[in-house]
Amino acid sequence: MAIYPNLIREALTHVRYPGTGKNVIEEGLLNDDIRIEGQKVSFSLIFPKEKDPFAASLVKACEQAILTYVGPDTEIKGNIATLFKEGHKVDPENPLPGVKNIIAVSSGKGGVGKSTVSANLAVALAQKGYKVGLLDADIFGPSIPKMFGLEGARPVLDAVDGRELICPEERYGVKVLSIGFFVNANDAVLWRGGMASNALRQLITDANWGELDYFVLDLPPGTSDIHLTLVQTLAITGAIVVSTPQEVALADARKGISMFTGDKVNVPILGLVENMAWFTPAELPDHKYYLFGKDGCKRLADEMQVNLLGQIPIVQSICEGGDKGEPVACNANSITGMAFADLADKVVEQVEIRNNSKEKTQRVIVHRQ
Repeated sequence: MAIYPNLIREALTHVRYPGTGKNVIEEGLLNDDIRIEGQKVSFSLIFPKEKDPFAASLVKACEQAILTYVGPDTEIKGNIATLFKEGHKVDPENPLPGVKNIIAVSSGKGGVGKSTVSANLAVALAQKGYKVGLLDADIFGPSIPKMFGLEGARPVLDAVDGRELICPEERYGVKVLSIGFFVNANDAVLWRGGMASNALRQLITDANWGELDYFVLDLPPGTSDIHLTLVQTLAITGAIVVSTPQEVALADARKGISMFTGDKVNVPILGLVENMAWFTPAELPDHKYYLFGKDGCKRLADEMQVNLLGQIPIVQSICEGGDKGEPVACNANSITGMAFADLADKVVEQVEIRNNSKEKTQRVIVHRQ
């Protein structure tokens, strides 16, 4: 089957630009450079501003549209270029001038409840009257949309000072952004490190976060390109490391603390949070069963000379709340609600101490040879 330009244009009418809802052709994003060589097709998309936040996802959607509506044998993968008109430049030294404190929530390994702590800490801070933002920086395993009941959210663009910025979703008083808003929830995110890092930068610098007292970053587990991107992009006020009391989790928590406090990163540790500290049955509220060991994070905090910010028990409502999109911190009178409210108080206290006793954190600058 012969391929001709109008087939390409017709296929692209099925792809909509998330910022306006118009298709690629209506939006005027298709550049006048379609090239067809047998089954190989190439062209470029031209965006109105530098580093458009929807560029990467739109390229993927265009590739799929060509394969669906032109033909499955069309050679299109990797042949769509992105061009940008000159736009507003973000100050690299202070990309979020309206944000007072940036808190990274990290864990040495997966499965310890880091995202649960991030989500409930953000809600608890908002309930205390602070302006709070939450960025789901776990590019390959975003779970914040589920925890906030925002799985179907598709953010739009706001015009701010001549720039078009992603408008974060807002729920429970928290401004929320996640890569999960821009990809199919059932599809794996198969991106190389550079592409993931660029997407994360766009969620930070191309979003309308506005004025915030606390900007909470839910980091992926372990140490990766994403962590390096964050410390290169933002001057992080302090980090919180989440772990269970189990020794295998504590071993990885040590590495997380070491990553932040090393000379090259130098981000202060606000403290440790011990998640799944004990199990308390609903019918026996005064009983504690230490399923994963007792006071493991307390011992690690003493060993590493950092603060123990809180111990969060295992309660069924935490899992149920996360699955229903209603963080348990919304119920401030529950056992877990009170635990997260206390955690928020401790975080505020430690941030104030840190800001009064230490110099402002500096971004990590990488010098290439």
